[in-house]
Amino acid sequence: MARNNRKRRPDPPGPAGFLVVDKPVGWTSHDVVDAARRWFGVRRVGHLGTLDPLATGVLPLAVRQATKLAPFMGEGPKVYVGTIKLGVATDTFDAEGRVTHQHDGPLPDEATVRAALEAFRGESEQLPPMYSSVKKDGVPLYRLARKGEEVEREPRRITVHEISMPHFAPPEIGVEVSCSPGTYVRSLAADLGERLGCGAHLSSLRRTRSGVFLLEQALTPEALDALAEAGTLEAALQPAAEALGLPRVRFTAVQARKVGHGTPIPVADAQGDFETGTPPRPGDRLAGLLPSGELLAVLELRPDRRLHPLRLLEI
Repeated sequence: MARNNRKRRPDPPGPAGFLVVDKPVGWTSHDVVDAARRWFGVRRVGHLGTLDPLATGVLPLAVRQATKLAPFMGEGPKVYVGTIKLGVATDTFDAEGRVTHQHDGPLPDEATVRAALEAFRGESEQLPPMYSSVKKDGVPLYRLARKGEEVEREPRRITVHEISMPHFAPPEIGVEVSCSPGTYVRSLAADLGERLGCGAHLSSLRRTRSGVFLLEQALTPEALDALAEAGTLEAALQPAAEALGLPRVRFTAVQARKVGHGTPIPVADAQGDFETGTPPRPGDRLAGLLPSGELLAVLELRPDRRLHPLRLLEI
């Protein structure tokens, strides 16, 4: 078979940054990525953590060179508001699944439910659901689940920082959860049903925060369509240097050329945020800026008091 040696056309130039999308219900995270590729006319777009099709809310996307920065974005909390339906359990732990149990007795009272929710607070181990994108031997679990297979999964260490019940209207209750990345709220719903002995599933979910990205920054696909049509989409990007949240150093043109070639720079020669604050210590990471203020690199201060590039952006 003849091999296709045609190279993919490079993306047109443009700023690197993060786009915060208010994901609609029914869209997959990859649907949002595909839409962003159309909006920007580029291929280099990736999401920072998935949302189930049932869920809505904050889905941050890395655009252009910002795709290189995903490992440096930190592990900030995720915040969700949602609704749990008591008395009905499903195989997917949400409203899209097949009903596996229907409770025919009285539902627990408010005090019992609040106490059960409070027990989730803190660190624990959570088993990823079979209907998830977690992979087993390279195969997403949801593909195995759709074939009726159930396999052993490794539990994950999670942290529930805060959990509350803003309203109680059985069979539905409202919940708000602040948790570590990788936490499945629908698994919390299913586990709550087991603890209460009545079964439960997640009937709706909205993410209001993902790390540094907030719902107030998020734009709907309709709004982004309009910006793309008007040619003003780039203004919606969150600057990469700001989103990283790292102390910043600004290089001269000469220093920037050296860093761009992978050459470490003495920290004493750099001008940065630390000049009016706490000086960096060995092991600290910093954002290195071009004279224009654009992000050039993520750097680490080593014991030799030099800033060593960890990740370079192609400027």
